[in-house]
Amino acid sequence: MTEILQAAHLNKYFHEPETFQVLKDITFSVSKGEFVSLVGKSGSGKSTLLYLLSTLDTNYEGNIVINDITVTGQSQNALAKFRNENIGFIFQFHFLLPEFTALENIMMPALKLGKYHRDKVEEMAMDKLRQMDMHSFAKKPSGKLSGGQQQRVAIARALINDPIIIMADEPTGNLDSGNSKIVFDIFQNLSRNHGNTIITVTHDTDFAHKADRIIELIDGRLAK
Repeated sequence: MTEILQAAHLNKYFHEPETFQVLKDITFSVSKGEFVSLVGKSGSGKSTLLYLLSTLDTNYEGNIVINDITVTGQSQNALAKFRNENIGFIFQFHFLLPEFTALENIMMPALKLGKYHRDKVEEMAMDKLRQMDMHSFAKKPSGKLSGGQQQRVAIARALINDPIIIMADEPTGNLDSGNSKIVFDIFQNLSRNHGNTIITVTHDTDFAHKADRIIELIDGRLAK
């Protein structure tokens, strides 16, 4: 299978209150369409690693290549453009604007990208809502939706620019088991039927073990 992401010899340090190495010589790759779970105890470095891979954190040693583009060393403006075009990021807390409708929240990244007219963006956003089975809530303010519904809107927002990789940090951390299963099923469908690569940090053991592969971190190193 085609490798979509390569991470080579990643090292990451925190310097407050004193210097501490949180990631230690991390090297691995992820294939196109693969569904990967990053797991490990609290403090193992899994969320830190995800933020490096997503280009949100650029203060590290090593090299990251995504879709044959070396993202290490690029400017913040170039990385912001790259993220918007290639990476959909889903947080544990959905970060929707509560006064805006579900549809408006989903449209924002595409309007920012500026590739399509607003009417086309609205059509694309409705398509993503249908994919999440949330189209009937398109005009509802996101602040009026349930937690599970908000997370599905957040996933649709992450998908609006058709990213090659979806990265998620504890996407089911605030959800009950029923909504967690819905999120997993969405991710599995995106991976198997749409070719999206999924990399997700999770504490949910059941969720992790249903993914294609588990990458475990122990004290900042990849588990053997």
